[in-house]
Amino acid sequence: MQQKTITVVSGLPRSGTSMMMKILEAGGLNVLTDHIRSADEDNPKGYYEFERVKALEDDRVWLEEAVGKVVKIISALLSKLPDDYHYQIIFMHRKMDEILASQKKMLERRGEPTDAVADEEMTAAFIDHLGKVNHWLNVRPNVDTLHVDYNDTIANPEENVKRINQFLGNRLNEEKMLAAIDQRLYRNK
Repeated sequence: MQQKTITVVSGLPRSGTSMMMKILEAGGLNVLTDHIRSADEDNPKGYYEFERVKALEDDRVWLEEAVGKVVKIISALLSKLPDDYHYQIIFMHRKMDEILASQKKMLERRGEPTDAVADEEMTAAFIDHLGKVNHWLNVRPNVDTLHVDYNDTIANPEENVKRINQFLGNRLNEEKMLAAIDQRLYRNK
């Protein structure tokens, strides 16, 4: 029996997942979002979040609504996805120093402390987490994964948009996908 397919955008926080959601939406994919978290200075084009994702371990009913669409799921929750579906996961990567810089700026804007965890400790935790997530992605028979580098997508948008479209079955509008990449938002270098 063919499993129903859900497209997922994932990665570490601040790794370009919202940008990828915007690219996929522009290309013609329907996005599953509730618009609860609105655009702000940290994500001027929006967050593309779906609040029920946060309770994935206990609430999976909404997954049926995600079939044929794209939904953003943070990397820490990927292992909670049930085997009932086929997942096409676009996993975003970004230079670690840029992720940390982006997180610090976001925390500063919110008035939250930025020194609770040292950069070295956070980097080690993220690297360990990514190793576990990659293992999970590689052993799941119902998961196809495309790793996409945020920095390379900004530097070589045509090549990356073509790879993304091929991964998703060549059904998206590449011209509109390219137009959705706003290089002015690449601020935390």
